[in-house]
Amino acid sequence: MKLQTTPSFVSKLTVKPLTVGLIAAGVLTLAALGLLVTRSHAADAAKPGATKPALTVALTQAKDNMLGIKLAANGSLAAWQEASIGAEANGLRVAELHANVGDSVKRGQLLASFAAESVQADVALARAAVAEAKANAAESAANADRARAVQGSGAISAQQVNQYLTQEQTGKARVASAQAQLDAQLLRLKNTQLLAPDSGVISARMATVGSVVGAGTEMFKLIRQNRLEWRGEVTSAELGRITAGTAVLVTAPSGAQMKGKVRRLAPTVDVATRNGLVYVDLPGAAPSIAASFKPGMYARGEFELGSSGGLTVPQTAVVVRDGFSYVARVGADNRVSQLKVQTGRIVGDQIEIQRGVTPEDKLVASGGSFLADGDLVRVVDSAPAAVKPSQSASK
Repeated sequence: MKLQTTPSFVSKLTVKPLTVGLIAAGVLTLAALGLLVTRSHAADAAKPGATKPALTVALTQAKDNMLGIKLAANGSLAAWQEASIGAEANGLRVAELHANVGDSVKRGQLLASFAAESVQADVALARAAVAEAKANAAESAANADRARAVQGSGAISAQQVNQYLTQEQTGKARVASAQAQLDAQLLRLKNTQLLAPDSGVISARMATVGSVVGAGTEMFKLIRQNRLEWRGEVTSAELGRITAGTAVLVTAPSGAQMKGKVRRLAPTVDVATRNGLVYVDLPGAAPSIAASFKPGMYARGEFELGSSGGLTVPQTAVVVRDGFSYVARVGADNRVSQLKVQTGRIVGDQIEIQRGVTPEDKLVASGGSFLADGDLVRVVDSAPAAVKPSQSASK
């Protein structure tokens, strides 16, 4: 039994190694074939023009342009002059108010009326006093004329003559005094109507109907001629760059813009902030624009300080990554290289490149954010990179 079992076991040991060897040979053959296929694909990929372009782009180049130089500053809007309108008559009751806040008024327009009954009575008394003084003066003048006629004849004494002449002068003085009192009462009567001293807009009203006000009590505030100014705060180092007549573009919080001119510069600089004020006149504008400019608003202004040359490219050619600006330069082989640049002023759809490119560099006009160093691109017609002469830049 043992002799029969042993050959069967040996037979199994002999056949198994042969099978394993065949399987191993097959695996090696397949691996060799796979390596050949991989090398064939790599060789095909290495052929020129076989890589697919990452993007189709248009090219642009930096161009020299004249750019405006602007100095930005912040400040507040204020009235050019604000007139304080008060009562001149003392102890009169406000009978009626004819203007309210926001009303546009003309010079001499009625703003408020006071009760005038007591003043009119005083005027009547003054007129009567004038009439009485004139009558007494006429009698004194007649007596003086008769005295002068008989003077020297001895009919009356010299003392009496002098007395008549003196009474004549006194009568004239009394007439002048009564007339002055009448003029004062007429002035009080005139002051019972409060008139606008200038054209403009009512900015405040403190008066109320029925109140008794004293002389000098403020009743209205008026923005003279509806004229505003912008008071820009400029550092002491930059004040020297600004002169009277410099053009300024003021932007309101709503985005509305108005052009003005520098009227004057403050003669001193604030000790705490080291800033100086620049007073800019804002002329009248269309109602839709003027409505966006109110005294007390905080506004931004840009002083136009001239122009200078610089290289510009379309803003779409500049990509910002991690706080730095880049442009994509395309080489002769249509492959991209990223260049870090320093940007400056902005003019319309153009941006100034202060450092990093030359006019000879061919740059991707748009889509640079989708490209990386070494990417292959397909180039189409170049995009224009021009700037309109009428545009200005900000610094």
